[in-house]
Amino acid sequence: MRRYLPLLLSLLCISASAQIGEHRHMFSVGLSGGYALNSMDFQPTVIQKMHGGTTFGIAGRYTAEKYFSTLCAIQLEVNMSQIGWREDILTRDNAPVINPETGVAEEFKHTMTYVQIPFLAHLSWGKEKRGVCGFVNLGPQMGILLSEKTTKNYDRPFTRENFPVQYDIQTARVSPVIEQETKAAENNFDYGIALGAGIEAHIKYIGRFALEGRYYYGLGNIYGDSKRDYFGKSSHSTIFIKLAYFYDI
Repeated sequence: MRRYLPLLLSLLCISASAQIGEHRHMFSVGLSGGYALNSMDFQPTVIQKMHGGTTFGIAGRYTAEKYFSTLCAIQLEVNMSQIGWREDILTRDNAPVINPETGVAEEFKHTMTYVQIPFLAHLSWGKEKRGVCGFVNLGPQMGILLSEKTTKNYDRPFTRENFPVQYDIQTARVSPVIEQETKAAENNFDYGIALGAGIEAHIKYIGRFALEGRYYYGLGNIYGDSKRDYFGKSSHSTIFIKLAYFYDI
């Protein structure tokens, strides 16, 4: 056994030195823009369609090290995003509810404008320069609500008390959950987890172009969630499609 001990120690040393990695000290700054598709996780459930809105912002990335074939970096972003929800207002027959006063299908949209700040671990594989690489982003995100706006094409004030008799049975809504239609956000601070993946191309003397799909799972609620509150959960769920440009400093 003793004669194998030096060989074993040598292998351990080689393995340890291989895991140290190659140091990098590269800082990149960039701009990004794209589209956000959002829905709300309400409990009780609100029947919805995806809400579409724009997102744009600035970003900074610091690449610190390369482990084997993995480039490791941290990325901080400050984005302005329009998210929210659109209601799918249906009858018991799953047909659109027709407003008896106007004769058109009823529509409801609530748009919320946030400053969102994701702090991400950025891992990439492939060509570090003059080529294409794939990457993943993962980390926490916080958001601050700046404004909100409701758009609807009906004016009747619904309440839980008068809702069931508001229409006759042919045009009555299938869902009686209407609290959110007249309720502003009660929590201006949002937080959650972001996970994205994409591809990035580096062009010499020009910069880096990245295309990313990202999912955000909100952990905070826009409404109160105590036993006295109506909603037990009211959190964001967002899909981002983003195009970004980075320049290495």
